[in-house]
Amino acid sequence: MEPLDALVRQAQALAAGGTGAPSALEAAESEVARQLQICNACRYCEGFCAVFPAMTRRLEFHAADTHFLAHLCHNCGACLHACQYAPPHAFGLNLPQAMATLRGQTYAHYAWPAAWGRLYQRSGVTLALALVASLGLLLALALGASGGAQSVLAHGALVALFAPVFVAVVLALGLSVRSFWRTITPATSGAPVTPDAAREATRDTLTLRYLGGGHGEGCNNQDDAWTLWRRRAHHLTFYGFALCFAATAVATMYHYLLGWGAPYDWPSLPKLLGTLGGASLLAGTVGLFMLNLQRHPLHGDAAQKPMDRGFMALLVLTSASGFAAWLSRGTHLLPWALGVHLGAVMALFITLPYGKFVHGLYRVAALLRHAVEKRQPNHLRLGDD
Repeated sequence: MEPLDALVRQAQALAAGGTGAPSALEAAESEVARQLQICNACRYCEGFCAVFPAMTRRLEFHAADTHFLAHLCHNCGACLHACQYAPPHAFGLNLPQAMATLRGQTYAHYAWPAAWGRLYQRSGVTLALALVASLGLLLALALGASGGAQSVLAHGALVALFAPVFVAVVLALGLSVRSFWRTITPATSGAPVTPDAAREATRDTLTLRYLGGGHGEGCNNQDDAWTLWRRRAHHLTFYGFALCFAATAVATMYHYLLGWGAPYDWPSLPKLLGTLGGASLLAGTVGLFMLNLQRHPLHGDAAQKPMDRGFMALLVLTSASGFAAWLSRGTHLLPWALGVHLGAVMALFITLPYGKFVHGLYRVAALLRHAVEKRQPNHLRLGDD
């Protein structure tokens, strides 16, 4: 116990250093560093996920290291339930919660424009305002175009509304991910990405490998029992979103390259992709919402629940309203259903750079840097000179 006690005292001293009260980001970094120092001495969880092998390459944990490791963590909960130093032990180790808290701070830290980073701290209000404004605008346009009767908004009007939003979102996401990448690259050997590393990171991302938990049997959700439902719900959500995006991309190609105007009926490819994607997205997000309600309170950061649940609710509204618009074709309800659906889609895109969506992009970047780093010599392994 003495080496661990010494490490705790050292980490606490480091955390207490400096002048003035630490920011929320600095406090989260210090807590992750404190816990990792203890984990690095114990190493009981070394085979659980990518975090622990990456941890053993370090003797100290600077800000960039903590950011990198926090986004490697998939919050499966395995290390918490296996840890002998978890609460109520005096060390109070809860690495999944500490990592989640730090992730929440990094979303705001890397946001672009930087001044908009505070939107993460008010994610519920941001989402609500974006949704109300978008719904109001699109409903007004849909009803105005139809005169209260069934109609479809003009393609040009939709492009004029959505194209600037799409460009702004891609720019904001791209610049924030670039900032995160530039921070963690020097802390992860700085070596360039190789094709082999890219393939591994792609496989780990698409299969959600680290949502298998420490034993490959899934995550801990309500307690220390394993479940694969969180992994399955994430898969349904991820691939559902991808299929919906593919449907939009194919429909754009049909319109501009082939001159085939919307709406598209069965068995067209946009309709097939959109239906499958919408059903998968709806099932996945409902599943994630239910699991989130049941999640063990020690597994995550309670302050991020409004962001998490708001994002899931918006995904549910987007997919459900899409089916409603399809089913209401030929009725007087179409303008209402179409306005709600397009408003939900616009609100979703407006909030993507300032909500939980960015978490997935940072995780992909962290997995890629991990795949690069693990291919470099590790001079800190026990027994090495």
